[in-house]
Amino acid sequence: MLKLFRYLKPYWKSALLAPLLMLIEVYMDLLQPKLMASIVNEGVLQGNLPHIQTTGLLMLGTALIGLIGGIGCTFFSSIASQHFGADIRSDLFQKVQSFSFRNLDQFKAGSLVTRLTNDVVQMQNLVQMTLRILVRAPFLAIGSLIMAVTISFRLAGILAVVIPILFIVLFLLIRYAFPLFSKVQNKLDTVNNVLQENLAGIRVVKAFVRSRYETGRFGKANNDYTDMAMKATRIVALNMPVMTLIMNVSIVAVLWYGGNLTWEGSLPVGDLIAFINYVTQVLFSLLSVGMMLMFISRAKASADRIHEVLRTESEIADAGPAAHSAVGSGQVRFERVSFTYNADSFAPTDTLAEQKELVLKDIDFTAEPGQTIAILGATGSGKSTLVNLIPRLYETTRGRVLIDGTDIRHIGLEHLRSHIGMVLQQAILFTGTIRDNIRFGRPDAAQEEVEAAAKAADAHDFIMRMPDGYDTQLGQRGVNLSGGQKQRVSIARALLMRPAILILDDSTSAVDLGTESRIQAAIKSLMQDTTCFIIAQRITSVLDADKILVLDDGRIVAEGTHDELIRQSPEYQDIYNSQLGKGAVAHG
Repeated sequence: MLKLFRYLKPYWKSALLAPLLMLIEVYMDLLQPKLMASIVNEGVLQGNLPHIQTTGLLMLGTALIGLIGGIGCTFFSSIASQHFGADIRSDLFQKVQSFSFRNLDQFKAGSLVTRLTNDVVQMQNLVQMTLRILVRAPFLAIGSLIMAVTISFRLAGILAVVIPILFIVLFLLIRYAFPLFSKVQNKLDTVNNVLQENLAGIRVVKAFVRSRYETGRFGKANNDYTDMAMKATRIVALNMPVMTLIMNVSIVAVLWYGGNLTWEGSLPVGDLIAFINYVTQVLFSLLSVGMMLMFISRAKASADRIHEVLRTESEIADAGPAAHSAVGSGQVRFERVSFTYNADSFAPTDTLAEQKELVLKDIDFTAEPGQTIAILGATGSGKSTLVNLIPRLYETTRGRVLIDGTDIRHIGLEHLRSHIGMVLQQAILFTGTIRDNIRFGRPDAAQEEVEAAAKAADAHDFIMRMPDGYDTQLGQRGVNLSGGQKQRVSIARALLMRPAILILDDSTSAVDLGTESRIQAAIKSLMQDTTCFIIAQRITSVLDADKILVLDDGRIVAEGTHDELIRQSPEYQDIYNSQLGKGAVAHG
């Protein structure tokens, strides 16, 4: 947790001023009981009205100075804590942006949302409370204890008994509460995961009449979180009544014993009143310290979760500016590439168990500049995984991928990915205008270029039919567009980059055959020198490809043109026949 406090360094002035101003407030609070004792002993009991008036004004002045100190402390502690939280949140977001797909698989989206919001807020509140309460409470307790001892050493013996009891109670409460707070945050992760998944798929839920099931699933996650939070809260709730009981017993003991001393004449009435005030301040301060320690134990759980993200290093090390001009013509070569998602437990051997874990196995092929490479295969055969290796969204487990003769691990990520246009299986659009979404990879592109890319993706006509054309605002994930329209905008976004390598991962599944044919013709015309990888479910989409790769269980089982494969590959013939019928083979 202490490692995160380095984020306070840029705001050290505010972080220093806040406790200094709080010390002023503490000092003024320590003066008040003494001044009140003076009013009672030298003013009320002796009938000295001028002394009462003078001392009363002095009390008012110290209260005002203390108020200024308290307000100043709150002001500067807020500045420090809010900037502290903002910087952590910014670094967390940047860290997530640097993650590989494998890292993103490790942290679920709901958990990352919790860490960037709830956990950061916990740390933010901790900083503010540390600069205020954790300064005020200990100093007020120590100061009040010293003042109480100066008033009556005999009465102070009561505190010598009470304070150790308070610390024992605090220790036990914190010991049992801390493990629960980690579990509370994990349960909150589950709630966020279920909520995010449900909201993203709300249309599917309604279409399949599964609202009741999803409500039950959310209810279970919500109840689990509530039960765990209640369990932790019950322990925290014991803090206040136990502390209050000890404090009240202490005050009764002071009144009983101090009353006898006053009756004997060894302790003035005003001093007894001041002593009770100091005892109350000591016990209330310790009560605040107890609450603060409970909050620290909760913030510790959040700090650990934040630090877990910050210390996670992406498996994909950026080569930086190295080979910044490596990508040119767009030749892609796979050399005996194997890949598994479970890389942490994978040893580079050839045992049967590890072969089963491999998603891709000894992939070896070359895509020449300007060629169209089609990838076919059953669901789960590794098609999407293969193309995800080209822009280093995942790191290869064995073997290497080369672009224009350079290992992609030696090419800067920004340079590499800026030369690769990619349309993923799921068309993801962002809140903003259609124009902004198309220009996502090239924010400075001219309107003419945007329209040319949209026309090539067969999107221009439907965009112009919309009320505001290219200025039409899209909802979250492009919710106000159909599936086919989203795919076409996504294709336009990739084409606008004029990449050396274009990857279309089943990106025309939601459009009709005619639209798909027009898109392919436009791409071939517009991107003549671009190396294009196409993953398609419809075999008609890839008949004209320069090379077709047929994957089965992570291996390339056939490679060649349509004419070659239709004669030589049983696997390709099965795919062809299943979609177009056996009578089409001879025709092919």
